[in-house]
Amino acid sequence: MADKFIVRLTDQAPAAHWGGNATLSYDQDGALVHLSEHDTLKTIQKAGRSVAQQGILAVELQGDAWCTESQWAFYQGFVSPKQLDGVTFCDNAQSDLAELQALKTAAIWTRQMINGTAEDIYPESLAGKAAEFIQSLAPEHVSYQIIKGNALLEHQWIGIHEVGRGSERPPVLLELDFNPTGNEDAPVAAALVGKGITFDSGGYSIKPSEGMLTMKCDMGGAATVTAGLAIAIQRGIDKRIKLFLCCAENLISGHAYKLGDILTYKNGTTVEIVNTDAEGRLVLADGLMAAGETGAPLIIDAATLTGAALVAVGQEYNALFGLDKELVNDVQQFAQEEFEAAWPLPLEKWHQNNCPSAYADTANSRAQKGGGFGGASNAAGFLSRFVPNEGQGWVHIDLAASFQNNAGSQWASGATTLGMRTVARTLQAKA
Repeated sequence: MADKFIVRLTDQAPAAHWGGNATLSYDQDGALVHLSEHDTLKTIQKAGRSVAQQGILAVELQGDAWCTESQWAFYQGFVSPKQLDGVTFCDNAQSDLAELQALKTAAIWTRQMINGTAEDIYPESLAGKAAEFIQSLAPEHVSYQIIKGNALLEHQWIGIHEVGRGSERPPVLLELDFNPTGNEDAPVAAALVGKGITFDSGGYSIKPSEGMLTMKCDMGGAATVTAGLAIAIQRGIDKRIKLFLCCAENLISGHAYKLGDILTYKNGTTVEIVNTDAEGRLVLADGLMAAGETGAPLIIDAATLTGAALVAVGQEYNALFGLDKELVNDVQQFAQEEFEAAWPLPLEKWHQNNCPSAYADTANSRAQKGGGFGGASNAAGFLSRFVPNEGQGWVHIDLAASFQNNAGSQWASGATTLGMRTVARTLQAKA
């Protein structure tokens, strides 16, 4: 047996004793992944998952048949919450090792954040870890501030404060400035906004235990936009970009926000709380207004926002929304180019009025299970109240595909990282 477990890619059929349709076979050195002309990257990813399930902790990919995307697909199948790496990529004419390293760096950090416990990844620690991560990639070009606790009220970031005030751990807003131009007056080319709910109990609209179990992942949007920026930096982006992470724990206490409360946002919009479990849109509203204040012509937000998006597109697609239809179409194309599935769902200006309130300009949801029909579009409609330019230049990504509750043939349990490459490509193409 070789010192290293070698995995090779081949278009040759497996030996008969492995079965005519076998994807994997094994020899004295390791494994062979057998591909037919109809196989896809998903087949390779499943092979990576199968190899990992044999208890193998480290592999080396060898041979000229591997390319950048096939190696990345194998890596995505092989890793798990307990095993974040273990794949040595091969250097050949078809592969870009720098790209693979950039993706791996971002993916490992993303999985550490999303799979990490709420005890370790809480609002202030998430903001700090995100800032440290981006700063490590471009130390001379990154500055940031963390606005914490009652200081949020001084800046009129009412949504983040209200959602997070029930926890002993204060809510925060991270404002990070990546400015590689060397000019402190350089225009901001793009702004990223991420939902950073580090644990979501549902508040007084409390979730059942089984629904709460995986709610450490509710900061997936914050991790995804941070990782997208990290990839873009490693790919050499030279534009000024700002990052806003809206971080809070949505918990129950005598200080928690309540049903029937009315929030008055910085732009004057009043919001009645009819569901404390529709909290993500409340914190994102602040982040979107902060992004708008930068004057950035491109604003991307990402969030594990609605169960309705999961119902609509399943766990293999992220859902896209925007009033700027051309931009939404472009982002869908960028996702396809990055081998991350995404699909547009409806959003029109009138979706803003789909959560009416007798007491405020709007409610934060409908007082129905799951927010009623069209819940994902209605949530996006709520967000559209807080973006500039009538929604031109803004796209919202509802991250239905960013987390797997249970392991399957393609993914281990936990974070998938799907969405980070889409964000990176959109920055590169549109910023």
